Amino acid sequence: MLDPTISICLSSDWDAGRGTPAVRRLCGIGLKRCPGGIDGALAGLTLALQNTQLIALSGLITGIAAALSMALSEYLSTRSEETSKQPVRAAVYTGIAYIVTVTLLILPYLLFDNYYVDLILTLSTAVLIIAAFNYYISIARDEVFSKRFIEMAGLSLGVAAISFVIGYFIRIFLGIE
Repeated sequence: MLDPTISICLSSDWDAGRGTPAVRRLCGIGLKRCPGGIDGALAGLTLALQNTQLIALSGLITGIAAALSMALSEYLSTRSEETSKQPVRAAVYTGIAYIVTVTLLILPYLLFDNYYVDLILTLSTAVLIIAAFNYYISIARDEVFSKRFIEMAGLSLGVAAISFVIGYFIRIFLGIE
């Protein structure tokens, strides 16, 4: 039997505002969107900067700014709805989920000196986060896990690959050694 709080995620109860706000918000914006954006930024920064401390610094600034932006967006979105949802709480949960995800993705750059190994660890962490999110959703919606996971992981890794190449060309264009 499925836990009632899990079944709330992306069900009709989601829009009705039932279930714990943490479950609704964590499986909503914070974990769904973060890996694809931050791992792409880190991939581009990795080749452009080639310095783990600078990559971590830039990634943290980018990630925190993205977390604040997503939290603000969630606040405004929830506030504009005519429901009993609490905009501040929704924003806090979204921001926390985003910051936790950003921290997990940046952690390799803080622990290891080889930026290529760090990038591989970051991308692996992103895929694990995507897998966990999609596993959760597949249970909640009683859907097939693999199709959604492959799509999200492929898109996330595709963004990272494109950003990696862009970082390389920007480095060359700006003449950064």
